[in-house]
Amino acid sequence: MARRYSIAEARAQLPAIIDLAAAGREVELTRRGQPVAVIVSTREMQRLRDRKTGFPVAYKRFLEQFPPKGAGIDKAFARSLRDRSAGREVAL
Repeated sequence: MARRYSIAEARAQLPAIIDLAAAGREVELTRRGQPVAVIVSTREMQRLRDRKTGFPVAYKRFLEQFPPKGAGIDKAFARSLRDRSAGREVAL
């Protein structure tokens, strides 16, 4: 569980808070009782950044796990939903 400090407390306890974060503990900062920030170690921050993947990679992984053919939807299904008529007359 993360330790919680108000911003006012954090100003007075900054060296201790940095020591906690460096030791691997999360420190949550609050303003008027509401969480506004979290202090983590640089090691944890790097781990979180390394896990981040871009959309193309995530989408490719998604398609590998859930292929469209396995969902039972073929290409003709989407085409059949589109209304290809000219539409209605509009007076401008």
